[in-house]
Amino acid sequence: MEKEMMDIESKRLDLVEAEFITIKQSTVRAVDGGNIELQQVGALSIDGERVEVTQGASVIMKGETLTLNQSIGVLAAGGVTNLNFSFAPVAMSSGEINANKSAVGIMAGNQVNANHSTSILMIGKNIEGTVTTLLDWRSALAIGAVAGGIFGLFSLFRGR
Repeated sequence: MEKEMMDIESKRLDLVEAEFITIKQSTVRAVDGGNIELQQVGALSIDGERVEVTQGASVIMKGETLTLNQSIGVLAAGGVTNLNFSFAPVAMSSGEINANKSAVGIMAGNQVNANHSTSILMIGKNIEGTVTTLLDWRSALAIGAVAGGIFGLFSLFRGR
């Protein structure tokens, strides 16, 4: 990292790279650093050791500890992923996912702790808390088998 610390407010940026980054009310293409704090920021890509996003939006978020507060992240992946009042179509964790009053499309992690959250598909070794899921593993397997059968049937008809 070139710079030790960056504090930015109300700017349009291309690439931000530093050990300690604080950005407020800005748009950024890519953020790369150690300790990243974003408030009301739109970013394409975020990569850091400890990432905290408050009222922000990002396409790809990656970090050892990832925290989203009232935010949207299309792909959120971390060692520990925390979602508080947030939305993520895909949230993955190599360790623990904590979802508090959040909506997640696909949630996958070793330990999943959910508090009044919703998801379409949840995959986890240990799942605790109150969560509403659309699909469990049995229904996902059944939908996959039906879709595979329909695809196979159409490929037979297409060959003739």
